[in-house]
Amino acid sequence: QVQLVESGGGLVQAGGSLRLSCAASGRISSIVVMGWYRQAPGKQRELVATTSGSGRINYVDSIKGRFTISRDSAKNTVYLQMNSLKIEDTAVYYCRLIGASGDYWGQGTQVTVSS
Repeated sequence: QVQLVESGGGLVQAGGSLRLSCAASGRISSIVVMGWYRQAPGKQRELVATTSGSGRINYVDSIKGRFTISRDSAKNTVYLQMNSLKIEDTAVYYCRLIGASGDYWGQGTQVTVSS
């Protein structure tokens, strides 16, 4: 089994920044993709940013230029630096790891952006 523990969420004013972290532990084999998704109230969960084992990075258009995903392979940790936050970025942010052993999700961390 693989466990994902997210941290770094919170309340921030519009225009502010937050940094999310997701640490993976357990029986981690080859990581195919690791990244972040989010779900706002009343909306479907959506991809925010992912990074593949080969280093390929993918962002949803709405956060390009504001968010940056990075990964520390030695620590099996992925980060999401979020700058210039907007009210519409308010959501529960989930970490996801897809590897040879399966598809895993974290418990989610709340990000609330206020005006």
